[in-house]
Amino acid sequence: MRQTRRAWLKGSGAAIASLGLAGCSETTEEKEPESESGEDGTSPESDEESADAKPAETAVAAEWNAMRARLWDALAAGEAGETGAGAAIAGRTFDRFEQASGEYNAHEMLEETDKSRYEAFEEALVELRTEGLEQNDIARGREETGIADKQLRGAQQTLVGEPTVQAFDLQAFGTTVADSVMLASAGAFDAAETVANDAFERFEGAAVHDAIGEADGDVYEAFEAAMKSVATAAGNEDGESVRSSASDALEAAIDGGYALTPSESAAGAGEIAAYQARGWDAAALAGLGGPSTAFAHAAALTVYRARAHDAAWLFERGEHEAAARVVKNAFEHFEGARAHEALEEASEDAYHRFEEDGLDALATAIENDDPAGVDTAVDAIDDGLVTGIEALGTGSEATLIEAGFFKARTEDAVERYRLGENAVAAELVSGLFETFEANEAGFHETLEETDESLYETFEEEHLQGLIKACENGDDAAVDEHATGIRETLLEFETTIGSPAQVSAVESGYMTARVFDAGVLDALGASGRAETVVGETFEYFENGAGGFHEALEDADHDRYESFEGALGDAQAAAGNDESVGATARAFNEQAVAATYTVVAAAGGSFGAAAASLMDAVYETFEGARVHELLEEADQEAYEGFEAALEEYIAALEASDAESDAARETEMDVDTAAEAFATAALQAQFAVAGAADAAPVDGSADTAEETESAPDLQGGPNVVEGVPDDADHVVEMQATAYDPETLTVKQGETVAWKHAAGEPHTVTAFEDGIPSDATYWASGGFDSEEGARTGWENGNGAVQSGQSYVHTFETTGEHEYVCIPHERFMTGTIVVE
Repeated sequence: MRQTRRAWLKGSGAAIASLGLAGCSETTEEKEPESESGEDGTSPESDEESADAKPAETAVAAEWNAMRARLWDALAAGEAGETGAGAAIAGRTFDRFEQASGEYNAHEMLEETDKSRYEAFEEALVELRTEGLEQNDIARGREETGIADKQLRGAQQTLVGEPTVQAFDLQAFGTTVADSVMLASAGAFDAAETVANDAFERFEGAAVHDAIGEADGDVYEAFEAAMKSVATAAGNEDGESVRSSASDALEAAIDGGYALTPSESAAGAGEIAAYQARGWDAAALAGLGGPSTAFAHAAALTVYRARAHDAAWLFERGEHEAAARVVKNAFEHFEGARAHEALEEASEDAYHRFEEDGLDALATAIENDDPAGVDTAVDAIDDGLVTGIEALGTGSEATLIEAGFFKARTEDAVERYRLGENAVAAELVSGLFETFEANEAGFHETLEETDESLYETFEEEHLQGLIKACENGDDAAVDEHATGIRETLLEFETTIGSPAQVSAVESGYMTARVFDAGVLDALGASGRAETVVGETFEYFENGAGGFHEALEDADHDRYESFEGALGDAQAAAGNDESVGATARAFNEQAVAATYTVVAAAGGSFGAAAASLMDAVYETFEGARVHELLEEADQEAYEGFEAALEEYIAALEASDAESDAARETEMDVDTAAEAFATAALQAQFAVAGAADAAPVDGSADTAEETESAPDLQGGPNVVEGVPDDADHVVEMQATAYDPETLTVKQGETVAWKHAAGEPHTVTAFEDGIPSDATYWASGGFDSEEGARTGWENGNGAVQSGQSYVHTFETTGEHEYVCIPHERFMTGTIVVE
């Protein structure tokens, strides 16, 4: 295979971690690649089956079919009004595409097969999420879905020829019609009818329409009749008929696949891909109506941020033993937490920053009485957990969690003020102000876009007002502004979040308050500790943004246990007993409450999703491909069936009432990924290329790895971030944060690698002042030199590094990341 930039990055040891939206393409001015394709994507020279198609290439083409199905899944969720869920589906599709490994993987092969289609597909998939679904623009979403689908279809045609592609087309139509089952199960019958009618109209105009009519008239008639029946049943809000008719349509589509292609193995690989697509449907259905388990993991992680700051607070007050105990308890709790594995899988870099650079380093710094080390470790914990939280959720979810954390830190400032630490309190709030201005987790920008009046009230009136009140020792003003922040942010949370999402955030906020009581107790302020727990109890009873009602509705026993643990913490403070132990017990109840409320909202369709996968299991047992797979590769066959069974169990557990069921089974997101991976291996096995299956990166060739040059930074690319840097720009997976930064002449900016693949910081030669010296990571003296240097492995800023530049020339300096040029540009304004 041709050496690509992405292969070279893998060969250098660079890991893709915590991708929200990532890409490695160069800029293209047109979405549609230049092509001689007709309206249906066919090319004049592709009327006959490609004689050169390898079994592994056929398997990759089948995997693209599963991705085509996911595109329509995302749009279907949007049609149902669940644009957030649709955006998440699009984002996770991109993640899986970007992180594919091995020689024959969906990402690499698309770039190898047709570079222009690869670029157009990536751009359309990004814009399906960002410009379509996240903006609630369904028409734009539909447009981008069609563009992305067309690119994959065209690449399939190049790889395996038109007859096989027509088989894949028919199977793709079958899986798209089956989306109506997902929507009808969620009660979105109007959307189900729209999806079925849209699929029918597209089928009528597609090349496969006439092809299947000629190849097998019975299948053609059965497929058309079933498609019409799905739309009619959806219009009549007859869920059972939607399910049965969609099943008939998919069965006909699969049968037609074998009639259309001369290759039984190709049709079989496509059939397994259709089952994989149904697996993604089940995951989407399980998540409709509420946040995912991943969001619960993210919400649970924010409590560790609060605990780190508690430890630092105790350390500053000379309570080193208590501080060390806080860190030890947090570490032990994390090791057994459900969020532990989730964080490691979402972002290994964030996981290591939190656990090793953070918790481990914090314990060592406390033991060595090292104030600077404590500060550095707490910063690492914050940095790692923010990155991990962003990796686990969508942008709005991370922003919600950030708002809850801001409330908790504001309360910390108030408690320190009450202890007479006025200057410390003012400094703490000033730090929050700086974090807000830096738009951590998108909080600043989202709040301003959501409600400008609310934004101004929070920032100008209360946040800045609290700083001055603390500095001036104005007790009444401190109370006024702290209450204003609490109420303003709660209003923001309930504006952009669902009751389940707000409940998860409020659970973390309340936990942080009860842990504050533990700190106060350790500092000898037991009276104030009792008051804090009492205020927290009252806050919950008054609704806590809907958390009280949501928890009681979700699980009354859990609700009572939660209240009981809160009462125990209050009693301990009132009886001069240690609050720490009861605070930890309450934390256990609060974490469980978070998962309970999220499961009740997000898993409300778990039983329906499990039923959907039960149908897949039954179909597979009697399917033609069952025997093909078993004969091709016994291990792949057993792995596919086992993953399917585990997935069904996870879906059933998401609706289970018992905590044991929820905690012992694999969560839905993990099980869905495992099933998709098993299906991918099965696709390769049926196609006749089991050994080439790119399921764990083992198929990477030694030649590719050995020929990949090491990436180098060059001048001004350093380890870490220099202490004398005046400003820091974080390089996220596909964005500079902030995108625009204003600095003073003579100030130094450090661009810190925060997520994703290696980046560059490359000035546009015509985008900087005419009298400015050219600048770029790698130390190049021209843009052409920087681009050539990148192709040769120079100028890269990798994980743990930053690029540093001091600006001496006033004006606007525009720059770009070369490997992510379509998405990643920035501007420095020098005054």
